[in-house]
Amino acid sequence: MEKTITVIRGDGIGPEIVEQALRVLDRIAEKFGHTFRYREILAGGCAIDACGTSLPAESLEKCLDCDSVLLGAVGGPKWDGVPKEIRPEAALLGIRSAMGLYANLRPAKLFPQLAAASPLKPEIAGKGIDLMMVRELIGGAYFGAHRTGIENGEETAHDDMVYAEHEIERIVRRAFGIARKRSSRLISVDKANVLDTSRLWRKVARRVAAEFPDVEFADMLVDNAAMQLVKNPAQFDVVVTENLFGDILSDEASMITGSIGMMASASLGDGTRGMYEPIHGSAPDIAGKDLANPIGTILSAAMMLRYSFDMGAEADCIEAAVNAVLDAGCRTADCMSAGCTRLSCSEMGRKIRDAI
Repeated sequence: MEKTITVIRGDGIGPEIVEQALRVLDRIAEKFGHTFRYREILAGGCAIDACGTSLPAESLEKCLDCDSVLLGAVGGPKWDGVPKEIRPEAALLGIRSAMGLYANLRPAKLFPQLAAASPLKPEIAGKGIDLMMVRELIGGAYFGAHRTGIENGEETAHDDMVYAEHEIERIVRRAFGIARKRSSRLISVDKANVLDTSRLWRKVARRVAAEFPDVEFADMLVDNAAMQLVKNPAQFDVVVTENLFGDILSDEASMITGSIGMMASASLGDGTRGMYEPIHGSAPDIAGKDLANPIGTILSAAMMLRYSFDMGAEADCIEAAVNAVLDAGCRTADCMSAGCTRLSCSEMGRKIRDAI
């Protein structure tokens, strides 16, 4: 099978971690007889430097004309002073919107080998952490109107959080479908005691829930959800929420699993094409030092095989290789513990590739 993948190496550690994921994909192609064609584009800070904008038209065109997109990371302090409409993060929002990627899937799983790296008490982490955060990705405050001006003699800022009924329904329906393939438990997170958007969210979520009587469903306020994630994460299976809450809660969920460097994500629309990326940032402080953890990017590539290319066996192969390397006591600096062997980014990538 032949697939075309648009590759965004991006900024900071992005080029290093993407390189290891591509080498793993090359190994999968060799083992299973596939052909993966990579088309590299500029997006993020590096695109600002080269083209004066974070998302050149040619780059967006190649995202729209491929089988899926693999992304490393974008941004960094270097570009903090550029106009907001061309900031590195604006490239991600532009790609997600243009590709119609409304569903962000962020699995948070505590690998047994990394139990000691979790900041939670052993009696809490020991119950297990294996949840899927389903975040609405192209609505809410991130895509609402933003304005800053002078009102009543002082600077004032406005950010509009807007949701339409159909936007809520499609992401909630997607979450129920995912829950059916897991443990058939879904929690919808909102702030319905304060926000009108959340009251609409809860109304729609409950209406959709009636169509899925086989899935255990509950609502939870976002502040309680943040508390419950550290108090008893084992209670969660699938969590669905809006854009801003999902951004914050998924980062919290990733940290309780031991390292944000381990966490993958998929951004999907109604078709099979998606964008896949680790959930961490560009980490400019360690860029170019071969210290980054490539596992989140490698597992993102596995998600691409599973969700966009219908290559379940190939995805399983990558995930098994990651587990085998962790079982052997290999760690990057972010998740080191006593008795383990510390590897560089490239060494970790090589170990995983060799285990396939």
